[in-house]
Amino acid sequence: MTSPRVGIFGLLGSGNIGNDGSLEVVLGYLRAEHPEAVVDALCGGPEAVTARYGIPATRLHWYRGEYRTASRAGAIAAKGLGKLVDVVRTAAWVRRHDVVIVPGTGVLETTLPLRPWGFPYSLFLLCAAGRLLRTRVALVSVGAGTIGNRPTRALTRWSTRLAAYRSYRDTLSRDAMRAMGVDTTRDEVYEDLAFALPAPPASAPAGPPGLVCVGVMDFHGSNDERDRAEEIHRRYLDGTTRFVRALAEDGRPVRLLTGDELDRPVVDAILDAVDSPLVTAAEAASLADLMKEMSAADTVVATRYHNLVCALKTGTPTLALSYSAKSDTLMARMGLGAYCHPARETDADRLLEQFRELERRSAELRRTLTERNLDAERRVERQFAALTAALFPAADHAPTPREAP
Repeated sequence: MTSPRVGIFGLLGSGNIGNDGSLEVVLGYLRAEHPEAVVDALCGGPEAVTARYGIPATRLHWYRGEYRTASRAGAIAAKGLGKLVDVVRTAAWVRRHDVVIVPGTGVLETTLPLRPWGFPYSLFLLCAAGRLLRTRVALVSVGAGTIGNRPTRALTRWSTRLAAYRSYRDTLSRDAMRAMGVDTTRDEVYEDLAFALPAPPASAPAGPPGLVCVGVMDFHGSNDERDRAEEIHRRYLDGTTRFVRALAEDGRPVRLLTGDELDRPVVDAILDAVDSPLVTAAEAASLADLMKEMSAADTVVATRYHNLVCALKTGTPTLALSYSAKSDTLMARMGLGAYCHPARETDADRLLEQFRELERRSAELRRTLTERNLDAERRVERQFAALTAALFPAADHAPTPREAP
């Protein structure tokens, strides 16, 4: 039997730990369930993907300055030419595959600033090429949201319609695509792929007593809030800084975490403003690194979505600095819906009140998270069983030990 040729597509290897964690999960699935598959990637950081995961990778965009603002005529022309070249490059790459998987992440949402001719255009090229060339494109446990910008909405709607397989990480995402005119009758909801990653062994926290992990983000609001971006960022940074300072003044050790290379300036700003040996920063390069840090903590306060997933996965009581409905939905599903605080209106005093209430219920919430994590893991397993049935129907798939009756 000919080995299936599987491509993986996305903003992978570009510095976002959550995106790369989703790639890691899909590679683990393919290696365990379909070891005969020949796998490569079309992605944002091909060198990083090849070095870390050992698969061949191709750059997503022909023009290397794709995500830099073009102000000069030469750069504008090069970016425009790149859009045309990428039509041919994407089609040629898709043609070489039987299946292309888009692994998780919020590829169908605009909760952060996003231009339509950036990733939404690339995703549309992928799905259109897949339909034309009869290569099955699968959007697997992806996040989605209702999109206000008309060009971005149109590209996203068409990408979703053209995909051969779709599933979502929450009902919010499926409902958003239905509201945008996509027929979701056959689309299922499973779980964020990161819940398939192994959590650190359960044990007493290994960090200093009272350790609090605070996951920060270079947050400037959503795609529809560009006119208020700096105001939103200042309020978020000021509130978070005041919260960290208050913890340090209470004698609590604080560990600052990021989820993307873009977040480092926020960490530096907090360290400069809160001059205390109790406040330190971690260098996390993967979701596994984040979970190791969080499992050593008494409590986590986090902003980025995959920081929240990691904290919840470790069973650590968590408070969300929420910047979108996806965070609220995740927290509610895991039994912590009362512990969300709006990132756009970060109020250190109110945040401290919620934090103290969370800590008072710590033992109870840890038990709740243990139960909810088991459910989440089962949903991811069902996702992979469904993916095999949809994309690899001819595969001789013997039950793995976890599937055996």
